[in-house]
Amino acid sequence: MIIGLSPSAFTTLHVIVSLIAIAAGFIVLLGMLGARRLPGTTAIFLATTVLTSVTGLLFPYSRLLPSHVFAILSLVVLALAVLALYVFRLEGSWRWVYIVSALIALYLNVFVAVVQAFQKVSFLQPLSPTQSEPPFLIAELAILVLLVLLGAVALRKFYPDAAAGTPTVATGASASGPS
Repeated sequence: MIIGLSPSAFTTLHVIVSLIAIAAGFIVLLGMLGARRLPGTTAIFLATTVLTSVTGLLFPYSRLLPSHVFAILSLVVLALAVLALYVFRLEGSWRWVYIVSALIALYLNVFVAVVQAFQKVSFLQPLSPTQSEPPFLIAELAILVLLVLLGAVALRKFYPDAAAGTPTVATGASASGPS
C-alpha cells in the first residue's frame, strides 16, 4: 500500500496527475508564446507537476534511481517558478527565472513520460529496448530542441504587466508612443 492505495491504483493516480501536468504545462507555454498569463491553468500546472514529483518519490525503491533525481530536480525548479511567480510577481529577472524554471519542469515531466512510453507501450518497446537506440534518442532530442526553441520565443514575448496583471508584448517602442 502507498498512501492507502494499492500499487496499481497509486500508479494510475500518478500517471493521470502526470498527464494533467504535461497538458497544463503545454497550455501555459502556449499562453507565454501569446504573451498571456493564464493564472488558473498555471496553478494547475504547478500543483500537478509538484504532485507528480512527490508521488514519484513515494514509489518503493531500494536505491536512488534516475527518476528520483529528476523528481528532486523538478521540485527545485518548481520552487523557483513558484517564488518567481507568486512571491516576486515576475518583476525584473524573476520573469526569466519563472519562464526557464517552468519549462525545465515541463521538460523533465515530458522526458520521463517518453521514457515510460518506450518502456511500457508495446509498439514502442521493440524500437528501443534499452533506451539507447536511435528512436528513443531522437524522440528525447526532439523534445529538448522543441522546448528550448519555444522557451527562447517565450523569453522574447512573455512580458506580463505585474501591476495591472495584464500581458504586454515587448515591441521596442516606448510606452508613451512615438516622440
